[in-house]
This record gives sequence, C-alpha cells and structure tokens, in this order.
Amino acid sequence: MRRLWLLFAQTVTVCVAALFVVATFRPEWLPPRGAGEVVTVTQLEPARAAQPAASARADSYHEAVAKAMPAVVGILTAKEVRSPRLPFFGDPFARRFFGEMFGEETRRATSLGSGVIVSPEGFILTNNHVVESAEEIEVALADGRKFAARVVGADPETDLAVLRVEGEALPAIAFGSSESLRVGDVVLAIGNPFGVGQTVTLGIVSALGRSGLGINTFENFIQTDAAINPGNSGGALVDARGNLVGINTAIFSQTGGSVGIGFAMPVATARSVLEQIVKTGTVTRGWIGVELAPLTPALAESYRLARAEGAVIGGVLRNGPADRAGAKPGDVLVAIDGKRVADPQAVLDAVAALEPGRSAVLTVNRRGQTLDLSVTVGRRPKPPPRAE
Repeated sequence: MRRLWLLFAQTVTVCVAALFVVATFRPEWLPPRGAGEVVTVTQLEPARAAQPAASARADSYHEAVAKAMPAVVGILTAKEVRSPRLPFFGDPFARRFFGEMFGEETRRATSLGSGVIVSPEGFILTNNHVVESAEEIEVALADGRKFAARVVGADPETDLAVLRVEGEALPAIAFGSSESLRVGDVVLAIGNPFGVGQTVTLGIVSALGRSGLGINTFENFIQTDAAINPGNSGGALVDARGNLVGINTAIFSQTGGSVGIGFAMPVATARSVLEQIVKTGTVTRGWIGVELAPLTPALAESYRLARAEGAVIGGVLRNGPADRAGAKPGDVLVAIDGKRVADPQAVLDAVAALEPGRSAVLTVNRRGQTLDLSVTVGRRPKPPPRAE
C-alpha cells in the first residue's frame, strides 16, 4: 500500500511540475481558463452634422423604432453541462489518468440571444443556434413581461427556429418585403447585444444575395453595416418604416465584435420556414441526390460551353433520384425546368424549392450534347446534429 501511495505521489508531483513548466514557458499550449464575459458597451457617435430644427424630426427613425421594438424580445437559454473539476483536465493525458479519480461536475450554462414576435398567437422567430440544445428558454419582452417558451420547430440549414409563448396582448411585428430591398437602403438592427438591453443600430444594405460564406447550407443573406454583436442573433432587421426585412444571423469579425459586416436572413425565407414549421413542425425541401462543383471558366471551355454558368455534377448517389433519371458524374447541370442556374448554390436553392414527389426536368450538357432528364424529386434528408 505504501509503495502504491508513493507511486501516486510521484506521478502527481511530475504532472504538477510539467504543468508549471508549460504554464511558464508555453502558456498557449494550455486550454483557456474560464474567464467571465466582459460586457462591452459601444457609445454611438452624435450626428455628424447639425441639422436645422425644422428638419430634425424628418431625420429621426423614432417612429420606425417605436413600431418595431415592442415585438423584439430577449432570449435567455439554460442547460446543464458536464465539465472537469480541475482546470488542467482539458488535457487528454490528465483526463485519462485522473478522470476517474476526480470525476466531472455538472454546472448550469446560460446564453443570450434575441427574437421577434411575428404573430399575436405568440410565435417567435429566432436563430436555431440561439436555442439549440437548450433545456430551458425564457423570453423577455420590452414591456418587462417574461414568459417560458417552447421550441415549435427548427431548421438548421437556414439557422432559423420558431418558438411559442402563451400570453395576452402580445405585440407582433409587421412583415416588410426583402425582395424590394436595394443596396443603399437604410435598415435598423434591433436586439440585445451582450445582454446590455434592447438596442437599436443604424446602417444601410451593403449587399444582397450573399452566399458561399459557409455559415448555413442555404444562404441568401442581406449584408448590412448596422452594428450586429453577440446577443443580436435572432433579432430584427427592419426598414426605415419599422417593417421586418430580415432576421439577424451572423457577423464577419476577427475580434468578436461588429466591424461593419453583418448578415441577416431575408424575411421571405424566414416566412417560408415559419409557415412550414407552424403547419407541419418541420421544413420539407426537394432533393435529387447529387454532389455539385463549381463550373470554372477553364472547365466551361473544355466542355465547349459559351459561358461558365451551371454546376458540374461531381457525384451521383446510387439509386437516388438523379441516378434513376440517368444523370452521370461529369454532367454539367445548366437548367432546372427550363430556368438556367448560375452555380451550385443556385442549383441547391432551386431543387430545395421543388415539391418532393413531383417531376422536374434537368437540362445537362454531356460531352457537348444537351440532354433533358426527367427526375422524380425526393425529400431532402435531415442534416445530422452538430457535435457539441
């Protein structure tokens, strides 16, 4: 017994010594210690130029904010997570030898986000990543009321989710038109950044139809320079009249804060997801079972195509819809039901919009020959859950 205890004591001493050396000379090798969140408050600049008193109200967006803000809510989620008892347990070596001895502890983790009440019945649109894996969800309204919420359904491929609360006289936002937005239009982002409370930021539409960002499977983002920060996710992007035009989703940032590049899911997409989830509890999309690759100018020239529009079919799922229709790897998909497709994202969007079970015509170019293939559209499989 004494020998066993001596061996254990020596092992602990060596590990502590090694940890001290690493912490002193190579601290970057260690996992970060759990520091508390730092609340950063950004002070907005005053008006760049003084305006005559007669035009001051004309330059204010108070009416739009007053119209939209009551429907924007803060979302607090909570769940229990298991974590090691000691800080160096992030090291796999330490976990292997001491994990069973010291074990793990359970702690309660919380996170903040935003959402938008979209109907008096209590349906709320937010981002899926705000409520994913949450065990408890609390919604706080601008008037101070708080409600427990439940998830009606979620669509990870657009990062949207629908919640519901039970309450009376719930304020609902008016839907605008994301299709009529133009680059340069004024927009306002409303949410709960960093948990400081309901906040409004102003910007313009910087770009439309942003895709290929690797954020979601289906991307058609509104890009804006209205400040969007952590906690704004799921909040409202509204036009100058206070109508909902997008759901704030993500930012491009190397610091974690706003650098003027934010992305919102258009309200047209959000409404489609909302209606399907409320009706069926899920989102149904078309699928043909192919892997796609971009058609580069060099490939277009080798295929003797006049322009680099379309997508190369890189793989065909055996016995899938496209396989049964006769599609082959190497085919260039140029149109669906007579409508030309520009790239793989356009193909993905067009196929997803097709109703499963219906027939569609795929126009492909095969070794310089144009072929029309009749395919019976399948149902898009659900994506696997993300690893925690």
